[in-house]
Amino acid sequence: MQPDQIAIRGQLTPNRPLDSLTWLRVGGPADWLFQPVDEDDLADFLRQLAPEILLFPMGVGSNLIVRDGGIRAVVIRLGRGFNGIEIGETITAGAAALDAHVARKAADAGRDLTFLRTIPGSIGGAVRMNAGCYGSYVKDHLIEITAIDRAGARHVIPADALNLQYRQSDLPEGMVVTQARFHALAGDPATLHARMEEQLAKRDATQPTKDRSAGSTFRNPAGFSSTGQADDSHELKAWKVIDDAGLRGAKLGGAQMSPKHPNFLVNTGGASATELEALGEEVRKRVFQTSGHSLHWEIMRVGEAGPQADLPPLQTNGAGAE
Repeated sequence: MQPDQIAIRGQLTPNRPLDSLTWLRVGGPADWLFQPVDEDDLADFLRQLAPEILLFPMGVGSNLIVRDGGIRAVVIRLGRGFNGIEIGETITAGAAALDAHVARKAADAGRDLTFLRTIPGSIGGAVRMNAGCYGSYVKDHLIEITAIDRAGARHVIPADALNLQYRQSDLPEGMVVTQARFHALAGDPATLHARMEEQLAKRDATQPTKDRSAGSTFRNPAGFSSTGQADDSHELKAWKVIDDAGLRGAKLGGAQMSPKHPNFLVNTGGASATELEALGEEVRKRVFQTSGHSLHWEIMRVGEAGPQADLPPLQTNGAGAE
């Protein structure tokens, strides 16, 4: 069946622009945006949806560039019915629950998921990308996930089956994560909250948290996140090879590699998705030329290119317009 032929309890919107739903504020329209009210609503919709229609599960858009031409698919965006948090011996969080909120609620209950506090986005995306920082990853805490497949069937999948690695997982195509269950060590709530405040202060001092960005743009060539410890080496960190290539603060139209942290791609105002992606590709090319390292995107890029247009020249602090 076509999306608008299916009886739903949630909200279905045709030709929905996605720019307002991404942190970078760019992106063309989705053919359809479906916001289910709960797991049953989602499963019923997927069960009846024509199998040839593509799906794209979307979180809060924190790690995403939607291209200017939009997405020829049904975009699934989970909301209030999927943001619950239950804390006992283990912690169960809905896929739409914000990582930071889960960390705070866990700390309130004396459970340590503090590594989630500074990770932008929601639990579903954190699972899919095996998100992590300061030496801890989702993989270290995840027990299992619940997900709905393309045929509307519900699955409980153990963490081991996801083959979680640095910034990736083997989540089957078309699966929509609805919740995740974690184990977390016990800790003193005051100590846990103090640790998170320290992490936030460190993040705000080194990252452009007030700018429109999508978090880290490229994966570290070293294959792991910064540990945040005093002995953490900067070698083979994405920001370092970008900086060494003279691209800190580089601009292309409204897109810029942050002067504060050169692995953060920011929209300085009015950037198109094309400009953001083009700047990222230019950074990849020049880093390879100067260091021999191939940077891999951490930001997910989806959809179709918009109408072809001439791009503005790259501007760097060292060489000016090129």
